[in-house]
Amino acid sequence: MRYKLLGKSGLRVSELCLGTMTFGEELGWGASKDESKKIYDRFLEAGGNFIDTANLYTKGTSEKYVGEFIAPERERIVLATKYTMTMQKGDPNAGGNHRKNMVQTLEASLKRLKTDYIDLYWLHAWDFMTPVEEVMRALDDMVCAGKILYIGISDTPAWIVAQANTLAELRGWTRFVALQIEYSLVQRTPERDLLPMARAFDMAVTPWAVLGGGVLSGKYNKNKQKESASKTSRLNLQKSKRLNDRNFAIADKVQEVAQEIGCTASQVAINWARRQKGLIIPILGARTESQIKDNLGCLEFELTEEQVQRLDKVSVIESGFPHDFLASDVIQEILYGGVRHLIDNHRI
Repeated sequence: MRYKLLGKSGLRVSELCLGTMTFGEELGWGASKDESKKIYDRFLEAGGNFIDTANLYTKGTSEKYVGEFIAPERERIVLATKYTMTMQKGDPNAGGNHRKNMVQTLEASLKRLKTDYIDLYWLHAWDFMTPVEEVMRALDDMVCAGKILYIGISDTPAWIVAQANTLAELRGWTRFVALQIEYSLVQRTPERDLLPMARAFDMAVTPWAVLGGGVLSGKYNKNKQKESASKTSRLNLQKSKRLNDRNFAIADKVQEVAQEIGCTASQVAINWARRQKGLIIPILGARTESQIKDNLGCLEFELTEEQVQRLDKVSVIESGFPHDFLASDVIQEILYGGVRHLIDNHRI
């Protein structure tokens, strides 16, 4: 395991992050406490130090387990948790990005985690109600109080993140150093705006669902679709929209590359994500020790350029406006007067 700087900071984090949404069985699909500990231990044995959880995960059990596991080595661990999602339905202030929910959620997380500070505190999802000024000032206050060290933002449009960091820079407040998003071979739309924005602001990117909800692992295929649908809630399948011909074709190509290398499809999918532009730190989620062991195997090889190109080709997306418009031959000719090919741009 190697280590990376967490965006525009001096914090050193492992090149893979352990996601603990599976720690706990309250939702009917997670890992037991014993199995969760095995997953945690395996990750640390591999050199990992970056642990990600959230107040809502398994109704708070994930934070409780993580707090117990890290207690003997708290100083070594880079601990990340999140706020925004409600844990008290019916209370309009028990969720959202506003200061009241931030303070209350942070205090509750500190108690469950049995620690007096959080290394990286994530805003979990943008609520489109709270002014960005309130969010950034409140987070800065928490940093000044010593309760959190760094801040990150998850599941938020690129223009809002850019606005927030620009405001923080101008006001002298703490800025976001990390961005958490869904990103994988079956979900490449962040390449349009979120990933370029992260590179422009020197933010680390921690993608979740790098296996596309199991599609890229080979868990599903056309023959198994009906079988899997009977075992998985219709709501989840509708929300993910992952079981389709395009994604099955991508999964087939991932399996093809995996067979050439002699590794698993999951390892190929994670390896592809690690190779993308910018500072990418994939989040690994597992329900068993064998799964985390397999995922960690992505560090043992590198994809060739030809293999990456094949995976890129089968999963390519349209960039959309204005990106495709600006990249068209006509506009390129007008922008650069026919000499674009002679200009070396070190920022690309």
